[in-house]
Amino acid sequence: MLQWCLLVSIVFHTISSQEIDETITYTQCTDGYQWDPERQQCRDIDECETIPDACKGEMKCINHYGGYLCLPKTAVVFLNNVTTAPPLVPGHVPVPTRRSYPILPHYQQRRCPLGFTLNEQNQCKDVNECETSAPCDHQCFNIVGSFICQCDQGYELNPDKVTCRDVDECAYSSYMCQYQCINEPGRYSCLCPEGYKLLGSRMCQDINECEAGSVCEEQEKCWNYHGGYRCYPRNPCHEPYTQMSENRCVCPAANAACHDQPYSYVYKYMNVRSDRSVPSDIFQIQATSVYPNTFNTFQIISGNEGEFYLRQTSNVSGMLVLVKPLTGPKEYIVDLEMLTVSAIMNYRTVSVLRLTIVVGPYSF
Repeated sequence: MLQWCLLVSIVFHTISSQEIDETITYTQCTDGYQWDPERQQCRDIDECETIPDACKGEMKCINHYGGYLCLPKTAVVFLNNVTTAPPLVPGHVPVPTRRSYPILPHYQQRRCPLGFTLNEQNQCKDVNECETSAPCDHQCFNIVGSFICQCDQGYELNPDKVTCRDVDECAYSSYMCQYQCINEPGRYSCLCPEGYKLLGSRMCQDINECEAGSVCEEQEKCWNYHGGYRCYPRNPCHEPYTQMSENRCVCPAANAACHDQPYSYVYKYMNVRSDRSVPSDIFQIQATSVYPNTFNTFQIISGNEGEFYLRQTSNVSGMLVLVKPLTGPKEYIVDLEMLTVSAIMNYRTVSVLRLTIVVGPYSF
């Protein structure tokens, strides 16, 4: 009996020693890998090629070690510097005998693809890069396995898809602003020239300096034009003419100095934008008094060097036409004559309209 017990003890000791020192060879690969008999190692399975139509609904398939991802086709995938994963080689692993929980062999421990991390349950969990590393210059949006960067308004992504650069809106078009475009970080602003103020965000509006008051002398009147103003005499009449109204001067027939002179001068002012399209009707002259059996003719008698043409539109009116583009700032003084003749009354008189045309410095 004693001999049998000693034998059992020896056998048990032998088995225990073998359990501690013996190694077992495994040739089984974990999910997502298959055994490569030529290389004698576990090789990753490319599910994107082996599984027909692996991703549905316009998604793209991205293979990763041990699995694959289905991502939107527009998703930008960021990879780190790790380009390959070490091969999974089955090896001789000691069989655990004195632990209360199993130890997975190194080839059975899961390797998560980029953008994922292994949790306590040995499962791959998505990494929220926007919270852990703040990779984007401006806005970061986490997606499964990756992230997408977006820039604030006025900026655009650099080729690295992470950093942002300012957009030079002024370089895109010369029509961003009516006058001058100023690029600023993340935005742009418009400037107007002297004599104008900004209307809205890009248009320029003429400032009426005459409304401010006290810009001209007391004996002068202020007249506003595009981009500026002029001061003209309140009484434009010169001897032998007498002022009859604010802008009308008359030379009485009783005055000997008025012989062979136009009976009246009427003073008018207008402004024209620079580079106005031509031909263009710009001013109408018309008789203020109409008598029976009288005929009126109109012509330009001074101030024209080919820029204007006077077209008679009726017996009592004519139209001044701009036929050449004008570039400002410049002032033109054009005299328009109206000759009135009555054959029955043996009546003939001449009136002159002196038109001052100020061309602004800009096309607005």
